[in-house]
Amino acid sequence: MAAPMAALGGRLRAWVPRLTQVRWSRYNPSYIEPEVNKELYRKPPEELAEEEKEKLELKAVQPVKAAPPSLSSSVFSDPMISKFTNMMMKDGNKVLARSLMAQTLEAIKRKQLEKYHKAPEDEKETIECNPYVIFHQALKNCQPIIGLTNITRGGKTYQVPVPLKDNRKRFLAMKWMITECRENKHRRTLMPEKLSQELLQAYNNEGPIIKKKHVLHKMAEANRAYAHYRWW
Repeated sequence: MAAPMAALGGRLRAWVPRLTQVRWSRYNPSYIEPEVNKELYRKPPEELAEEEKEKLELKAVQPVKAAPPSLSSSVFSDPMISKFTNMMMKDGNKVLARSLMAQTLEAIKRKQLEKYHKAPEDEKETIECNPYVIFHQALKNCQPIIGLTNITRGGKTYQVPVPLKDNRKRFLAMKWMITECRENKHRRTLMPEKLSQELLQAYNNEGPIIKKKHVLHKMAEANRAYAHYRWW
């Protein structure tokens, strides 16, 4: 009696639909990726390699995907600045975020040019006036090397030091920069002025964000006794 009931119970189980694969892309697999690098098109045909010539011939007959809004062939396009602009954006107002970012770079340029013209001749060569170089170096100086993660062992939670990936390093540097400008600065000061000050301080390895990075490194150093919990 038990065997027929077991068989009946197996047949009466709730029906679960199978997972079907969803094609998220609107394009067919035959579509190729767009090329936004202008240097490739400016090369004369004699300097192109065989693979590049084949790709150009293929593009004449094969459909190409539309370029996403994040891609640009402009010489001023910078993926790191675009990422920072997206993180700074609130309520989807990207026009305002781009305007603030442009004003920040302009403020950095003005401050560095003023410093350049006031400096003596022997110090002028050491002053960096390119705001893009200052932005990248400031973010690089703010990136922590090691971080902390919560790991539970034996009913207790430990803060274990772990090395950070490159994406996490950049995210923390950008997050600290934006949070510092929004929350810990005078409210009457405009965002481009606050952000330009923080970037220039971080470029010189100074300011509260550099201190926050050092505090994180000291906490990781203090908790190095728990480092083995990463594998255990």
